[in-house]
Amino acid sequence: MLDNLFRKKTIAQLKQTADHFEAAEHQHMKKSLNVRDLTMMGVAAVIGAGIFSTIGDAAFKGGPGVILLFIITAITCGFTALCYAEFSARIPLSGSAYTYSYVAFGEVLAWIIGWALILEYAIGNIVVAISWSGYFNNMLKAVNIHLPAWLISDGKTAKAAFTAGLTNIPAQAWKTAPVLGGMRIIMNLPAFVIVVLVTILAYIGIKESKRSANAMVVVKLVILVLVIGVGVFYVNSDNYTPFLPNGFTGVLSGVSAVFYAYIGFDAISTTAEECKNPQRDMPRGMLYSLLICTVIYVVTALVITGMVHYSKFQHVTDPLAFVFEAINKPILGKIISFSAVVAATSVMLVFQIGQPRIWMSMSRDGLLPSRFGKLHHKYKTPAFSTIITGLIVAIPALFIDANIVTELTSIGTLFAFVLVCGGVLRLPKAAPEQKFKLPYINSRYVMPLLFGVFLFFAWDKFHETYRHLYTAGYRDVLFMLFVLLAFCISVYAIWKQYTVVPVLGLLCCLYLMIEIPQQSWMVFIGWMLFGLTIYGIYGYRKSKLRAANAE
Repeated sequence: MLDNLFRKKTIAQLKQTADHFEAAEHQHMKKSLNVRDLTMMGVAAVIGAGIFSTIGDAAFKGGPGVILLFIITAITCGFTALCYAEFSARIPLSGSAYTYSYVAFGEVLAWIIGWALILEYAIGNIVVAISWSGYFNNMLKAVNIHLPAWLISDGKTAKAAFTAGLTNIPAQAWKTAPVLGGMRIIMNLPAFVIVVLVTILAYIGIKESKRSANAMVVVKLVILVLVIGVGVFYVNSDNYTPFLPNGFTGVLSGVSAVFYAYIGFDAISTTAEECKNPQRDMPRGMLYSLLICTVIYVVTALVITGMVHYSKFQHVTDPLAFVFEAINKPILGKIISFSAVVAATSVMLVFQIGQPRIWMSMSRDGLLPSRFGKLHHKYKTPAFSTIITGLIVAIPALFIDANIVTELTSIGTLFAFVLVCGGVLRLPKAAPEQKFKLPYINSRYVMPLLFGVFLFFAWDKFHETYRHLYTAGYRDVLFMLFVLLAFCISVYAIWKQYTVVPVLGLLCCLYLMIEIPQQSWMVFIGWMLFGLTIYGIYGYRKSKLRAANAE
């Protein structure tokens, strides 16, 4: 039983499967992406709702020192990107972390990570669609177009706002909504429409999607350069004091908001079969996009916290527009609202491209029905998977609570990163002709020093938690577990003389996971159990690898 659950695919078997579909009529994908397209796609995915929305919450919690969290998160993503790059150089196939986990850990963990990525992309796009709707409504108001309040909100938020005696748009939606059968009709129509339009674009083809994403990236980069270029003249150095108003704990409390800003760079790994030279270009595209986005995030965070005191960012969902309105530059605020619409659209496009390709890979392996893996005869895209992805995102975006937590997206992404970093350590030695290879830095010489430095800074918290272990809170218990796990991983890495990059990526992702709220952990575990149930009912029995092994 356990052998069947953890049955693995070899790299040769994966390539054989890909060759089979390449040879099949109508089942080969168009190879039209180069390193520039991949870099632009990565920037399209990362520079989105994070910088235009969640950066405000992170700045309020961490003050100007939030830039440290951006740097920490970027380093974590950098370690992970190198691991993705190593996998993509060896396995130039669609499927991202799902495909990589099939090789490194076996079928059941591959299914789990594929299921986690569905959560990451779907909820991530729902959040982005709702954010898009808010900025789009601001744009319409700027040209004196006013949509009915009940068409730009959701029922739960509207009822809560009305009950609280507020006068905002959700409260107006509750008061003015038409009633049908005793129920108020309240929906977020713009969020629904944009998901449908983006899904149509993803359905039509990768070349059209690439061109659209590239154009949107250029627009939002120009706007961000404008924000930085103008905003720097309004920076007040007094706003940088105190730099860490809530200490480093305050900085770390914004981890979900900041990490949410970075998710998506891994989505380009789902397009491997549509790259002209995936073994060379995939690693470059990931690393270039991550470097560009990190510089933009850090500089932008420094500028906006210098323009407006960090304490004023509480409950601000449009921080870039907010800072220019605060300095009486409303026209720039309107321009930024337009840029936010473009940015959010590009994020949704990349995610709507990524998720169907993961389902396509799972279908090819027999873990999902074959229809999920079939390509459109004309557009060469996973047509059915793309439509299902659109429905899964569009319908909840129409009705769901606007306060849906971003932590669910972050935890799914971090879980995928953990398996990718760990999976690299299980790969055989790279072939001499491999175009990209992880730099080898022996853990034996680095990990004792790094673990010692970590323990030096964390000793007070570790000692205090240990003394009050029976009354420790949820995060304190997770911290203790992390210290124990970090010790075991470090010792094992030193013994095996692993290269240090994936080890550090693994430990950084595990540490960020302990900052995720308990409620999100419970929902994530529930989603995983639901996924395992589906695997037990369908995937375990229909697995093509199981059938091949039986023969």
